[in-house]
Amino acid sequence: MKRRLFLASTALTLTGCAHESNALNQTGWVRKIVDSAESFDAAVIDDRGNAKLYLPRDISATFPIDSFPTPASGAYRMYVRDDFASYRLHAGGAVESPREFSLRDLRSLRSRSQITRHDCVEGWSAIGMWRGVLLGDLLTLIVPSSKARFVVFRCMDMTFNHTLYYESLDLRQARHPQTLLALDFNGKPLRPEHGAPVRLRVPTQLGYKSAKWIYRIELVPSLANIGSGKGGFWEDQGYEWFAGI
Repeated sequence: MKRRLFLASTALTLTGCAHESNALNQTGWVRKIVDSAESFDAAVIDDRGNAKLYLPRDISATFPIDSFPTPASGAYRMYVRDDFASYRLHAGGAVESPREFSLRDLRSLRSRSQITRHDCVEGWSAIGMWRGVLLGDLLTLIVPSSKARFVVFRCMDMTFNHTLYYESLDLRQARHPQTLLALDFNGKPLRPEHGAPVRLRVPTQLGYKSAKWIYRIELVPSLANIGSGKGGFWEDQGYEWFAGI
């Protein structure tokens, strides 16, 4: 049984990638149902396995927007106006060589392309072509310290809790050969509504793990003191952290 089918039983009461909260997210029995899936995933999902690759003819005609609204801050509007020339991706935390990367810097690194399916917890799927930098390659450049266990992604979109979105992976997931910092979508630079200039793309996990509008990557030894300690914005609302498909 796939992970997304398990979540379908709770999707009627949970909001998935939608923009509004649901009071049932905070009830004990719903949280227990969703939390129980993480141990289920650990038993049957190999996070080192690869997501299926598709052909160009399989690319979906439409690809829904499944996120909070495109950032409206002055900083983000400035990035859009100058075609992201002033954008910098900050990468640091528990690393030996913290760095800042411009969009040009990222595009100068080795790139990979993949056509994979995006599976949303709301129940829909779509296939798209993504091109970008392997997250594992970027981690090699900044050299994680011996204390680093998780990679936290800080984003520019505002949630309904008036906090900035965040998500995380452990180092194994981050180094997966299909985990991308995506820069292009369907052969063109990412558009703002799809997470420009940099978004995470994790085809082996549900869509809410593929964070958009990333401005900072932080390596940490623990998630306990980040947000509510669950590893991501939706996880703080009761969703499971692993979210494997």
